[in-house]
Amino acid sequence: MSEDMIGTKKGKWYVIHTFTGYEEKVKANLERKIRSLGAEDRIFQILVPIENEIKLDEFQKKVIKRKIFPGYLLINMEMDDDTWMIVRSTPGVTGFVGIGGKPTPIPEDELETILRRIKWEDTQYRTTLQVGDVVRIKYGPFEDFAGTVEEIIPERKKVKVTVSIFGRETPLELRMDQVEKV
Repeated sequence: MSEDMIGTKKGKWYVIHTFTGYEEKVKANLERKIRSLGAEDRIFQILVPIENEIKLDEFQKKVIKRKIFPGYLLINMEMDDDTWMIVRSTPGVTGFVGIGGKPTPIPEDELETILRRIKWEDTQYRTTLQVGDVVRIKYGPFEDFAGTVEEIIPERKKVKVTVSIFGRETPLELRMDQVEKV
């Protein structure tokens, strides 16, 4: 795992359960508490797992931040009685995720998967388009042609559209931002 993805290799990563919708507030409270108690040498980093989505809607493209795990934070720390108490007694923290009430570190492979989702390069395209929708091609060689959505391929940021060219149904693979719903 690359250090630039997580900022530090100290300690282990754990999952904290919080009230849904209060993740950022709990993170800020916890960071303040860590600084005031001088625990920066044992509690290293707190993350709210958020991924960027690009929503293609009518005439605009919007980047939306979406929580991957609403109600949860990731924390990199050295687990001992003191650090457990610092985290556990922070307002909004309802507990650690673990087996038998004991905080369990996140396995390396799961942590890497989560951290890859957080990175900008893994931005997901979301669209209101559905299979069967009639769309207009906004630009390119088939500009202003109308067609029907046959398949949506979000991982490639593409859509397959069937258009009528010279009386024949022709499938085209286009970028999602090339089409708009009619």
